[in-house]
Amino acid sequence: MQAVVITGASAGIGKEFARQLAMEGNNLVLVARRLDRLEALAGELRERNGIEVACIASDLAQPEASAELAKALEQQQIAVTGLINNAGFGDRGQFADLDLQRQLDMVQVNVTALVDLTWRLVPALKQAKDAFVINVASSAAFQAGPNMTIYYATKAFVLSFSEGLHEELKGNGIAVSALCPGATDSEFATEAHMTDTLLFKAGTMTTEAVVKKSLAGRRRAIVIPGLKNLLLVWMGKFSPRMITRRLAGMLQA
Repeated sequence: MQAVVITGASAGIGKEFARQLAMEGNNLVLVARRLDRLEALAGELRERNGIEVACIASDLAQPEASAELAKALEQQQIAVTGLINNAGFGDRGQFADLDLQRQLDMVQVNVTALVDLTWRLVPALKQAKDAFVINVASSAAFQAGPNMTIYYATKAFVLSFSEGLHEELKGNGIAVSALCPGATDSEFATEAHMTDTLLFKAGTMTTEAVVKKSLAGRRRAIVIPGLKNLLLVWMGKFSPRMITRRLAGMLQA
């Protein structure tokens, strides 16, 4: 079957991508660690939208996971028409105090697995009509972030990587977009120990609104959902980096 692959599909933004893409009539491949959640979501999507859905359990913190995922897609004869690189996580705290392995896993999931999987699926995407890649970055990608140093750094990589690929692959008919949301109402804040920060207390967007904006702008290099987030990014462009990084640190102190 032809299908869009979504990593990190068991919750939050990834789960909402699945729902909205299913409403468009796309067949899906849902990828995450928690197979029970994927299968529950798959059942819902099949019943509501009459689409085909495959579920693949994968822990992208493992170095071989992307290769195994690509092999599974080939074995199941799935022709990839789109890729949503949504899997990722953050953690709040100072670099020297946080567990080293958790931070290395963050780099693996947020950066290395994303690059690995994208490289492996580009040949298939080149064969598809109106193919697209959406890499979930963050408004954090536009400045350094004390107290979440590794997370901000990984998202800066995702943004730069996506912009470069946008230019390289548009001649092949593949649209590459970096989604850069701000604070969003999802499991991310709980997992990253951020629910009590000024950033999240100042208000969040819904996953529905974030994904709707992303899919509407999937052929644009950068999508920043929400007027507040857009203004903050543009203000940061005209502020000294010393100020923007200190402000970012205050927001998650």
